[in-house]
Amino acid sequence: MMLLRGARTPRPRWLPTLGPGARVHPRPRTPSPQVLCAQLCGNLKYYQSHLYSTVVPPNEVTVNYRHGLPLITLTLPSRKERCQFVVKPMSSTVGSFLQDLQNEDKGVKTAAIFAADGSEISASTLMDILLMNDFKLVINKITYDVQCPKKEKLSMEHATEMDNVKSLVHRLFMALHLEEFQKKREHHLLERIDHLKGQLQPLEQIKAGIEARSEAKTSGLLWTGLALLSVQGGALAWLTWWVYSWDIMEPVTYFITFANSMVFFAYFIVTRQDYTYSAVKRRQFLHFFHKKSKKEHFDVVQYNKLKEDLAKATESLKQVRHSLCLRMQGEEVNEKN
Repeated sequence: MMLLRGARTPRPRWLPTLGPGARVHPRPRTPSPQVLCAQLCGNLKYYQSHLYSTVVPPNEVTVNYRHGLPLITLTLPSRKERCQFVVKPMSSTVGSFLQDLQNEDKGVKTAAIFAADGSEISASTLMDILLMNDFKLVINKITYDVQCPKKEKLSMEHATEMDNVKSLVHRLFMALHLEEFQKKREHHLLERIDHLKGQLQPLEQIKAGIEARSEAKTSGLLWTGLALLSVQGGALAWLTWWVYSWDIMEPVTYFITFANSMVFFAYFIVTRQDYTYSAVKRRQFLHFFHKKSKKEHFDVVQYNKLKEDLAKATESLKQVRHSLCLRMQGEEVNEKN
């Protein structure tokens, strides 16, 4: 509520008595000051945030530039404190910024950045590209609309020159920090390989047991087939020389051979594979293996995925170590020269 008071009422003054022969000199009057009184009713913080436009809401995410570098200010969810993050636009990425945010506040469980149209921005995107347009920062399922300061449009020549400078700075940064990056990469790959081996160890034990039983069952099936063929040959010989003659058994053997050919052809139609003993053995082994896996709840898909990840991590580790060896050899050559 605003109360306005006018000029104060002057106090009564007695006029001086004039003596004989005295002259009257008028006394200058001092104007009464105008007083403006303001009375605030209600919450004082509301009037402060209303009268002073520089007060930033506590939950707002702001982007400012200080010394040419972007400065992102936000409120940490767990500590409820304002925190500033200095961004290196030519080397920092969206993934590194989100990782720094989670490292600063352990209460940040999930963090992601989306464009204005709702599409998610990948972690490999440079912050320089992100800060060109407004975006949305989602922290623990809470969305913050971030408005980026607009930069002045550069001329084509100036923009090309700036892109060249950025590319040069990026290459210099990678060259100076390549060895450190490769060592961190090697350490990360070693930890990942150990983790994958730890996950594969119990699965390998279960797989070895299933393979042993499947192999035994497949071998038994092959020996059974050999026994049946032996019985068939013996029966034909007995019928040929002891019961009937060759003239009678010749057409019988012909139809038996033709029936075997039909069985082999049917096998090819069903399996789309040639009838070879190695292929039949491998197929039967896989059949018994998957049947036993379902009974013992062995996840074949998970096992194959872990094996692929382990192979990729091992190959990446070899490449990183090869690069480190080449770099060390180059440094030794430079020292000798």
